[in-house]
Amino acid sequence: MLSTITVLIAIVSVLLVLVVLMQNSKGGGLDPNFGGQAQQLFGAARSTDFIEKATWVLAGLLMLLCVAAVLSVGGGAATPADIPLQSQ
Repeated sequence: MLSTITVLIAIVSVLLVLVVLMQNSKGGGLDPNFGGQAQQLFGAARSTDFIEKATWVLAGLLMLLCVAAVLSVGGGAATPADIPLQSQ
């Protein structure tokens, strides 16, 4: 279960990096050097909406997957019997 979540986290992280790199730094949509062809396909307004929604969805999915990974690992509370004593 944890390995599946870890692989999904890696995939979502790479997709999120790619989507963020496609954005123009001034918020103007797709960067013409990186995704100019998609701008002609979708149109300027629709492409920025899609890229922005994809960014938010991937960021939310990454957050949920990280929480799921932490919950699947289990609690980290150790009882006093589990802690080894130090010898002097």
